[in-house]
Amino acid sequence: MPRVVFLLLPRLHLLDLAGPAQVFSTAADLGYGYELSYVGEREDVPTAQGLPIRAQVTWPELDTGDLVVVPGWRGPTFHDSPRLDPDSSRRLAEHHAAGGTVASVCAGADALGRAGLLDGRRCTTHHGLQDELARRYPRATVVRNVLFVVDDRVVTSAGIASGIDLALHLVAVRHGPGAAARIAREMVVYTRRNGDERQAGALRYRSHLSDVVHRVQDLIDSRFTEPLPLGGLATASGVSPRTLTRIFGEATGMTPLRYQQTLRVERAEHLIGRGASVESAARAVGFQDARMLRRLRARTNVPSAGSSGGGPAGSASSTYDA
Repeated sequence: MPRVVFLLLPRLHLLDLAGPAQVFSTAADLGYGYELSYVGEREDVPTAQGLPIRAQVTWPELDTGDLVVVPGWRGPTFHDSPRLDPDSSRRLAEHHAAGGTVASVCAGADALGRAGLLDGRRCTTHHGLQDELARRYPRATVVRNVLFVVDDRVVTSAGIASGIDLALHLVAVRHGPGAAARIAREMVVYTRRNGDERQAGALRYRSHLSDVVHRVQDLIDSRFTEPLPLGGLATASGVSPRTLTRIFGEATGMTPLRYQQTLRVERAEHLIGRGASVESAARAVGFQDARMLRRLRARTNVPSAGSSGGGPAGSASSTYDA
């Protein structure tokens, strides 16, 4: 039974703790076999919201399959961070060195940094703390404006509610995206937001429970600027092109091409909103020129699953590139 240990430091944010704790608790209720523990450097831990929490001061025995999570705390800067006992830093470092996974939510990244776990790794934190994290740990690479970052079993997330996304991601890695979708549905939250916030707009198409479709969406999400032939997506998902088109449409209401185009348009809108020209935004997201982007932006509604946006979207020879 995998164990999830939350290291509770003074002034922690309740949702930084409660979000991921609810994910793993719900996973346990659904039979995925998690055991949760809450440890602190003292028994009574004050929270930022005024509700005290009782923690155990003795760490449980940890295995390589276990997870340690450090929720964040209130403080305008890391200089206001609570003191971290050397024994806690040592336990974080030793668990990772032994092959375990260590995660943080929001300001909890500072605890990982003090344990030496951010050196030479990519990481993130709340957008208001990113500059300071980069100055405090110059050997780390701070990835800005994303929900979470995974680097060599060190998982860091942005502020507050993003801890839910982090936890659902870890469940999906261990048990498959269908399990994460089942837990998210039970919690009435988005099935799973991707680490890169640029794709947040496409989340409405993630409320299904199909492992195959989630995996194809993961592939498209990570490579949406590239040509993605339907046959290649089908091969990667272990089904035929015809089957993939059918189940993808049943799960999302659109074709894989339409889904990729949606990601491209949303990313282009993000770039245009930050001052990019339509032409440069179009090329940045994978269009050969701005004509297709202008056509897609001009549509007021998402086209139906049968709409190809310029090609036979459902055919085996289709290439997911406009």
